[in-house]
Amino acid sequence: MEFFRIKNDIPFMKHALMFNIISFVTFVLAVLFLLTRGLNLSVEFTGGTLMEVNYAEAPQVQLIRDALGEGGYPDAQVQNFGSARDILIRLPNRDGLDSNRVSEQVLGMLATVDGPKGEMRRVEFVGPQVGKELAADGGMALLLVVIGIMIYLALRFEWRFAVSAIIANLHDVIIILGFFAFFQWEFSLAVLAAVLAVLGYSVNESVVVFDRVRETFKKKRAMETPDVLNHAITRTISRTVITHGSTQVMVLSMLLFGGETLYYFALALTIGILFGIYSSVLVASPLVMWLGVSREQFIQPKKTKEEAVV
Repeated sequence: MEFFRIKNDIPFMKHALMFNIISFVTFVLAVLFLLTRGLNLSVEFTGGTLMEVNYAEAPQVQLIRDALGEGGYPDAQVQNFGSARDILIRLPNRDGLDSNRVSEQVLGMLATVDGPKGEMRRVEFVGPQVGKELAADGGMALLLVVIGIMIYLALRFEWRFAVSAIIANLHDVIIILGFFAFFQWEFSLAVLAAVLAVLGYSVNESVVVFDRVRETFKKKRAMETPDVLNHAITRTISRTVITHGSTQVMVLSMLLFGGETLYYFALALTIGILFGIYSSVLVASPLVMWLGVSREQFIQPKKTKEEAVV
């Protein structure tokens, strides 16, 4: 199915070096943000108590921080959540912390703050050991997905395609993590699920382009490798617009109307979809070209039969 057709091939590979320089710079910046700022891990990973408090009017966040500090929680993290009237409070794990009474204690401290009274909306508690196990399991899941994708692409295509696709997909993952590190958005299990979904989504786009590359190599033998890649990418643009556009419409509905529970999940998917299109076309394809893909790798030479000598 095609939404539109482009008659002349777009010379993407002519600007391959520029696109890869842009990709390298964004990748380095994302890594830098991860190293300097780090991820704002949710209590699902770090362990602790998470509380959501709603106010009829917007409270002063600094007064809440001061009240919790005076009440024995100087390391509490307080921030707006969703709107100015919603406050998110994180209490790190500590010895002797009674998870059953901590919400009552916090509400008592907040009652001393001048201004509107708060209503406790949500309380979550995660032990430190559970948080470490979730972080380790999440990292293992990400590693297994990467290995599985490499094996699949190496068997279906060729090792050059596998290496290019993995580099492009890891580029997407690091970019997403870089955004979350720079803006200090909360990184939860839902966001990790979105990252894993982006990996699968991006590799699907790469497979579509690579399939067309293999087909073009076999059918158009007069084309050079850059021209083959340009032709393959141009012929899949219509399909890309349809699939990614329809997917983004659904993700956008979650982003706008899904509430705080789905907000960062949808945000990670949005970043992943946009950069997934970019990396599949303008990162993976140039890498395949520079790794030396050629027609001979897809066309087996014909075997000549030796005539019997009488």
